[in-house]
Amino acid sequence: MYARRRHRYFALMGTCIALFVLAWGVVRNWSVPAAVAMCVVAMVIPPIAAMVANRRGPDDRWWDDPSGDPKSDEWWDELDGKRPRS
Repeated sequence: MYARRRHRYFALMGTCIALFVLAWGVVRNWSVPAAVAMCVVAMVIPPIAAMVANRRGPDDRWWDDPSGDPKSDEWWDELDGKRPRS
């Protein structure tokens, strides 16, 4: 899971850098408005990449991992409804 998200993040960020470099290195010679549009698209990609990288999948456990303290884990499981009260 983590490797897949990391690959997507780097692919998105690589696309962002490629758009920026191509916009001002190549496209501006033919059309400045097209280069500006490419930079606007490149500007939107980093927040999306951050959301993709930090997204938690259904198999990712982090908020309900056992803490190692049996009393605390039992208390939290009871609050979450995982174990009936006895």
